[in-house]
Amino acid sequence: MIATNAAERNLANITKHKPVPITMAYGDGIGPEIMEATLRIIQAAGAALDIETIEIGEKVYLNGNSAGIDPSAWDSLRRTKVFLKAPITTPQGGGFKSLNVTTRKVLGLYANVRPCVSYHPFVKTKHPIMDVVIVRENEEDLYAGIEHQQTDEVVQCLKLMSRPGTEKIIRYAFEYAKAYGRKKVTCFSKDNIMKMTDGMFHKIFDEVGAEYPELEKEHWIVDIGAAKLADTPEAFDVIVMPNLYGDILSDVAAQITGSVGLAGSANIGDGFAMFEAIHGSAPRIAGQNKANPSGLLLGAVQMLVHIGQGDVAERVQNAWLKTLEDGVHTYDIYKEGTSKERLGTKEFADAVIARLGQKPEQLKPVDYSKSNGNFKITLKERPAVEKKLVGVDVFLHWKERDANKLGEALKNIQVGTLKMSMITNRGTKVYPDGFPETFCTDHWRVRFKCEGEMCNSYQAVISLLGEIHKAGYDIIKTENLYKLDGENGFTAAQGQ
Repeated sequence: MIATNAAERNLANITKHKPVPITMAYGDGIGPEIMEATLRIIQAAGAALDIETIEIGEKVYLNGNSAGIDPSAWDSLRRTKVFLKAPITTPQGGGFKSLNVTTRKVLGLYANVRPCVSYHPFVKTKHPIMDVVIVRENEEDLYAGIEHQQTDEVVQCLKLMSRPGTEKIIRYAFEYAKAYGRKKVTCFSKDNIMKMTDGMFHKIFDEVGAEYPELEKEHWIVDIGAAKLADTPEAFDVIVMPNLYGDILSDVAAQITGSVGLAGSANIGDGFAMFEAIHGSAPRIAGQNKANPSGLLLGAVQMLVHIGQGDVAERVQNAWLKTLEDGVHTYDIYKEGTSKERLGTKEFADAVIARLGQKPEQLKPVDYSKSNGNFKITLKERPAVEKKLVGVDVFLHWKERDANKLGEALKNIQVGTLKMSMITNRGTKVYPDGFPETFCTDHWRVRFKCEGEMCNSYQAVISLLGEIHKAGYDIIKTENLYKLDGENGFTAAQGQ
């Protein structure tokens, strides 16, 4: 009650907002505790919300729903288009789908935004000057989840990246930088190896970046970029990445600020948005009034900016910063000599509420008066490309490990001008003129190309596959080879 009275004195003249509908889920483990604390803080700060509650997570999974969300919950999300979600527990064992991945894909939440800030000296960190935002593509890349076992020895995971998906996330990163007063956008990719997928990501970054002359742009190969992020994070501002790199490095970035438990996350799409903490449900401390609500609270701050209540978001985050600055901490960040009080979840929420209307004195206050987290991304229209079939890669399951024997057996199979040009194993050319030292598995790619750079029709490919099948070979997959506007739509082999 004391905290509430203090807040009321500090918030005598706050702006009254019209209530905005949101969908909320308490989640599992520590979820209900940190959600309750978060809601108390933001509502005390003046958040105007019309809340619909849905059930997600472990209980729904164990009731037989492999997606972890009841079908009726989607109706609420379609109405509100804003989802504030506490952590959930996914049961052990197979058959249970990731609720986060499902929600992101079903609702088209293509941008994952994670601010990673150091709060030195109040939260222990090796990087006292760090304020990085990771913008991660959320729907494509290896997270398309398309995997196959193709032979006894080889499995594959398809890395799918689209031009529209790539352009959307890169434009979002630049628009975010503009909206939040950032100065630089950095791209991480591995285009020295994956020249088509990551190469497209880098190319579009350069194309889109040229439209933002007021912002500094740079590109790093992801391995050395990750090393620099871990060593010198103050060199970065906004970093945009494909899905897998972004997933890994956003957790790294959050951890080196001092604690993953302090990081919130936004998942943004065209018309929908989801906000959450990045940590899990921590069932071992559930119900003990120990959990730190800060990650979910900062996710809720992102939500408030998104729904046009930036003044409330600013009030909440500044009060939270003042609480940290005053040495009032939960057990996970409590440190003798720095911290002054160690509080439970409920008491920490009371402490933040008591400081509503105050600003930190050593930590940098936030200012969301000019920020707009809800901007629409418009893609540029592109003319259709001219696509010509010029060959096919035929993948075989063949248990012998003699590339020369396979090459000699296949070199005379030809349909029209379509004939064999090389064989690879795990991407390395092994025929003709392969190296005897190259280790081979039972998974072979045989490339057939058309003389004159163009096949007459796909019928030639069908006839070729028939000939290979008649010769007794096990065809497990094919990939057509195209030229698009005269450029190869496929890569050369290692060693070619």
